[in-house]
Amino acid sequence: MRKPTKVLLHNDRTHDLADKLKERFPTIEIGECNTYENLPDVIATFEPDVVYAIRFAGSDGYPVAAFFAENGPRWIANGGAGTDHLGTWDPKRTTVTNAAGVAADMMAEYVLGCFLHFSLDVPGLQADKAASIWRPRFVTPLKGKTILIVGLGHTGRSIAAHAKAFGMTVLGTRMRPTKMDNIDQVYPSVQLLDVLPQADFVAVSTPLTDQTRGLIGQNEIGAMKSGVILADVSRGGVIDPSALLSALQSGKIAGAWLDVFETEPLPSDSPFWDLNNIILSPHCSAVHDQWEQDSFDLFLDNLQNWENDDPLFNIVDPNRGY
Repeated sequence: MRKPTKVLLHNDRTHDLADKLKERFPTIEIGECNTYENLPDVIATFEPDVVYAIRFAGSDGYPVAAFFAENGPRWIANGGAGTDHLGTWDPKRTTVTNAAGVAADMMAEYVLGCFLHFSLDVPGLQADKAASIWRPRFVTPLKGKTILIVGLGHTGRSIAAHAKAFGMTVLGTRMRPTKMDNIDQVYPSVQLLDVLPQADFVAVSTPLTDQTRGLIGQNEIGAMKSGVILADVSRGGVIDPSALLSALQSGKIAGAWLDVFETEPLPSDSPFWDLNNIILSPHCSAVHDQWEQDSFDLFLDNLQNWENDDPLFNIVDPNRGY
């Protein structure tokens, strides 16, 4: 008889998840760990087959080594989309899956919210209100404008669908270009410099990999239109922060919504805090009131495959980073 699968839940709120897991899989053995510090000992003593993990306190002290120890779990189900915090692993020994797509629509709403914020000159309206000035403002509709989406995974494709609903011309870049719904033209990533000058709005939604680190640097920002609007919902490190800061200070980039930074939390002395032409959010564009539940439901469906000896979905290639 097959031994019951051992599943370790690793996040800062495990109890509700444990109840739901037990309800669907009554024979599974469940372990819980809600701190980074205790994870190595819990893995060593509980010896889970599977770990469902959500990074809940940033990267500092994240116990990556415990996941990939010699007697570590065979499957790590990452509750978010990005896996750059896990480093590299041997896919022959450990399978890593992610929750890509769970928050794609929410992140797309962030991006379109950014574009509307600046195209409707909300900052100007707020300034006039604060000064008790009644002054009509001429605004710029999104219809007919061009958006470039850098990275066409689940989030990028959702951004494209939302942008099309506003009547925008949608361009995109990806490693292997192919025709996609809601995207007028898909270019290979190597043509990014050639495509950037066409865009009135740029959305960055690519994962952080060795190939995408520093993807948007001084040359790429220099190729953008003057007055472009930027939304970054990728990962800190994809955009060169020095080049970005300079472009925002000069007005080359007229406005931006920045959800990710190379160092998180963003240090209190960072000059980004002083900019008036950005919206800054603390890496939360994927967070909504159903996000954790949706992520866990996706895991439960994948766990059913595991129990049935069927192939897992959303497997991450450590060499590609997604």
